[in-house]
Amino acid sequence: MMHNKTGMYVLLVVMLFLGGCAGVPGPQVPDQVAPLMVEQELSEESLLNVSIRIFEPGQLPSDAKKARGLSRNIREAEARFIPIHLKYTLQRTGYWGMVRVVPDDDVGTDLLVKGRIVYSDGESLTLEIEAVDSTNRLWLKKQYAETASPQEHEKGVQGEIDVFQDMFYTIANDLALARQRLTPDNIAEIRHVAELRYASTMIPDAFTDNLRQDNSGRYHLDHMPDPEAPMLNRLAAIQARDDLLLDTINGYYDAYYQDLWEPYTDWRKFRTEELITLHDLERQAMTRQVLGAAAIVGAIALGLTANADTIRRTGTLRDVMVMGGAAAIYSGSQKREESKINREVIEELGASFSSEAEPLVVEVQGETMRLTGTAEQQYARWRSILREMYARESGLLPPSAQDEEKNILPEQQRSFTEPLPLSQPIQPRTALKKNEDK
Repeated sequence: MMHNKTGMYVLLVVMLFLGGCAGVPGPQVPDQVAPLMVEQELSEESLLNVSIRIFEPGQLPSDAKKARGLSRNIREAEARFIPIHLKYTLQRTGYWGMVRVVPDDDVGTDLLVKGRIVYSDGESLTLEIEAVDSTNRLWLKKQYAETASPQEHEKGVQGEIDVFQDMFYTIANDLALARQRLTPDNIAEIRHVAELRYASTMIPDAFTDNLRQDNSGRYHLDHMPDPEAPMLNRLAAIQARDDLLLDTINGYYDAYYQDLWEPYTDWRKFRTEELITLHDLERQAMTRQVLGAAAIVGAIALGLTANADTIRRTGTLRDVMVMGGAAAIYSGSQKREESKINREVIEELGASFSSEAEPLVVEVQGETMRLTGTAEQQYARWRSILREMYARESGLLPPSAQDEEKNILPEQQRSFTEPLPLSQPIQPRTALKKNEDK
């Protein structure tokens, strides 16, 4: 009976040491994923425009050990970097029209893609992706996960091949497959509904007879407005200005991506190397401590279960087992101390990356925008200005908007009728610095 209890105790010790090694959340994408490409060029009428919203950064791991070496700054940088790279991946497939990254929900787009970072530590990445078209039809909502091998960190090509490219190809393929299931009538309806939903953001009550929403939230097109209506012509001009600002913002996102590529790629590579070393050290420490604990438990078991003669004859053996077990536990503790040192190196790499990943500040026709949290606010303000402009030109400007119009800068008023020039050509900060050095 005592032997059984001792055996169960040893098993419990082993389970305690080996337990808790949770994997990366989410289903792993396969290796060597091939991208789906169009076999022949699609007609303009069959192309859908895609807006990819800046991702939600998600939460850092609650486990203090897993969170070490990570930071909120890194997550926010990833929340911008990942959708930009997804944009490049979608653009190369040939399935889509304009593909843009947007700072907020874009109700005027044909397809809106949103994402959340579930887990990211440089070595592994888990994303939750949702895609909804303008009719509120859900295309997909699922998680994707990938753990990169050390070799994949050596194959990166800026704008084309990311460390987690298998994941990007899998997401792009799922979107392409969902697109292939649509009929020409589905596509036409998505495009028309997108136009009218954008119009409803300008004047909410102007097109209520043309568009209806059912109890499930889906939008349906009853009939299109008169294509010759002056209101639609003015709306098209305003949407062109809105598109111009989005193109400007995407130019700065592209420059931001170029600036971020090298430090972010290096950070992920070095962090993966440190994590591999860390995992090896922890496995060694765990093995040594399990064996050490088992040796001590075995020595105690000999003392508890043997008769007096056996205790006397095995005294030296039990002492060796206890001493050896204690030495193994001490060795494991030393290994854990080495793990701590590696974690500190990871933290230093994370801090270094955070200092290099500062957001860009852009200027568009007198408007200064910071492409982080304030970019969303600035874009919302810009849409508000467009609504006021459309209402004023249509003679539908409400009194509250007339009062607010007084606060619009002359430069903003001028931008209603003039194209939005860039304050300077879009270049990565690294390129600008090189020019300054010359």
